[in-house]
Amino acid sequence: MNLVLHYGLLGSLEAALIALAVGFAVFALWWQVCRRTGLSHGHAVGWASLAAIAISAGVDSWNLFYLGMVQLESPLYAKLALSGIHDPDQLGTRVVLEVVGALIGVGLGWTVFSSRQASTDATGRS
Repeated sequence: MNLVLHYGLLGSLEAALIALAVGFAVFALWWQVCRRTGLSHGHAVGWASLAAIAISAGVDSWNLFYLGMVQLESPLYAKLALSGIHDPDQLGTRVVLEVVGALIGVGLGWTVFSSRQASTDATGRS
């Protein structure tokens, strides 16, 4: 899926909103898995956080790591490395906002699903 994001801070905020949705969806999946296997809420939050960050910020994190570690000796190598990155000027900001968005999405999912389970447990229904 190739989404066309804006440049600058608006594009970083769009990426963070996408990461928030990914975090919520991944937590919903892990919540079901952990509930069926008898694992705790902490397992669901931890694994969902790790998976959501890897899914939503993985490529941008790798690009940020690559640009920091690889020695770009010539302008040609630098141009080739930067040509594959959408908005390289905001790469660091986008990575930070994607990680924060994924964690907020997981936290939002935990709030929604744990409150739903608490209300179900209070009424005695399963």
